[in-house]
Amino acid sequence: MYTRYERNPVYIIQAVNNKTEMNVSGSKRTRYMECITMKITEDIIYVGVNDHDVDLFEGQYIVPNGMAYNSYVIRDEKIAVMDTVDGRFAEEWLANIEKALDGATPDYLIVQHMEPDHAANIQVFAEKYPSAQIVGNAKTFTMMKNFFHGLELDGKTVEVKNGETLNLGKHELTFVFAPMVHWPEVMVTYDSSDKVLFSADGFGKFGALDVEEDWDCEARRYYIGIVGKYGAQVQNLLKAAATLDIQIICPLHGPVLTENLGHYIEKYNIWSSYGVESEGVMIAYASVYGNTKKAAELLAKKLQEKGCPKVVVCDLAREDMAEAVEDAFRYGKLVLASVTYNADVFPFMKIFIEHLTERNYQKRTLGLIENGSWAPTAARVMTGMFEKSKDITWLEHSVKIMSSLSEENEKELDAMAEELCK
Repeated sequence: MYTRYERNPVYIIQAVNNKTEMNVSGSKRTRYMECITMKITEDIIYVGVNDHDVDLFEGQYIVPNGMAYNSYVIRDEKIAVMDTVDGRFAEEWLANIEKALDGATPDYLIVQHMEPDHAANIQVFAEKYPSAQIVGNAKTFTMMKNFFHGLELDGKTVEVKNGETLNLGKHELTFVFAPMVHWPEVMVTYDSSDKVLFSADGFGKFGALDVEEDWDCEARRYYIGIVGKYGAQVQNLLKAAATLDIQIICPLHGPVLTENLGHYIEKYNIWSSYGVESEGVMIAYASVYGNTKKAAELLAKKLQEKGCPKVVVCDLAREDMAEAVEDAFRYGKLVLASVTYNADVFPFMKIFIEHLTERNYQKRTLGLIENGSWAPTAARVMTGMFEKSKDITWLEHSVKIMSSLSEENEKELDAMAEELCK
């Protein structure tokens, strides 16, 4: 067994709540409007929001502890607002900005990422602060026109190129392009005065900021699910970041990171290079009548008896698929156990493998357990699904079950366990 939750030092933002009424699906309920401001440094203020209404982030990821949409204000001779928030929280966000500005007027809105959970309120901001200029790159403004057809941008934009700077006074901002991390227009921003990296979606995690939870697990699930395909691009960004003196990381999701930054950067380096984070074996199974499940559980028992450091058993039909994918990337060895279904593999197994391969699953050792009552094909199909994956090592020993476990199958599981524990 292993524990998913381990502590790391992060900022937990305390919110001041003002009650507001809202209508949801025709019924009235109460939501607490969070007026959140927090000083990150003397001049940088957090003005983001927490979302406890969302059930599925990006329409697919379960977020039991909600989400945070982060935005920041940099106060200087000129004032910059870093990104907006989800469209459902415009009122809260604007209230946070007003509190942070304390009567001043912003000069810039810097748009690092055009995804609607961060950019939905660009037009709302432009209407409230018509004198402010919007800062982005060429791809940013192309997307902006597609999202906001009625937004008049003439004379209100500052287009920046990779490596260019924007001077606010004592704060000089440098823009570093990060294409496909995880959209093509993404850029991050470095403040050389306070040594802060505004990292866009990088170093983000699931979960609202008024809930204390482990960073590693929810950041890993977030990264693998959303950014995992783009490891090479993240590696390029990490190389650029390595040239900067970074003391604080301000992401667009999740807590502001202020301590032990090497830990977070190391995790990102492992994840984006598809390295093995933890030694252990994951057994993912798809079973109909329980015989394939028995094989998976028996293998796990044999591995534990042989002293395998970590053994994770996952029922693909019942566990959150994003967590299953996360674990497959975390550990160095993966055993796939599936029944044959319509001369193919069971649907949950097929979906699982597709999630892995579309995220460039590689540098792993794989083993196969198949089950079939008359014509087993699962092993052949599963092998074929990884034909384009790099650096996959297949176990010499596999298991072929005909309906239910036999004595021969138990010997095959012994041999597989022995090979996995080498």
